Amino acid sequence: MSLRSVLRAQTVDCHTKVDKLFGAFDLSSKEQYRTFLRAHARIIPATENALEAAGVIRLLPDWPERRRAQLLFADIGELGDRLPEQLPPPALHGEAALWGALYVLEGSKLGGALLARSVPDHLPSRYLTPHGAKGAIRIFMDRLDASGIDDPSAAVSAARTLFDLFLKAGQLALEAVP
Repeated sequence: MSLRSVLRAQTVDCHTKVDKLFGAFDLSSKEQYRTFLRAHARIIPATENALEAAGVIRLLPDWPERRRAQLLFADIGELGDRLPEQLPPPALHGEAALWGALYVLEGSKLGGALLARSVPDHLPSRYLTPHGAKGAIRIFMDRLDASGIDDPSAAVSAARTLFDLFLKAGQLALEAVP
């Protein structure tokens, strides 16, 4: 069984919860869209930095083009909002943990591309709009499948932790709405 299949099977419950929470935002509403972006800003920058510090460039040489924190910051700034306090990133020890976290981040790009359709043209949507090299997600999935990870437990644990952080960030963002 491929690492991708294992991750999909063992995180489907977390993924479903995150999809349900973030799918409830009305991205056509400037205020709800701002709240949505603020939730992501609690997770994305710290996680990207943690991946970089753990050596993600060894796994994905095109990592700099895959980062999205700057796009997120730009959208939040254009909406006239400030960045929220970030949550601590997941601990990423070892290659398997990197793959698990990457699985969640890269997968969120697919979801983001679908959600971008709900964002009106007058609102900034750089963060959700697909960017980077054509076929980047396929390249990622091929590398994930070829990773050669014998014990997927650290990958599953990192993925579940990151999904849980997204849930926490979404809940915190909703609680902060007056």
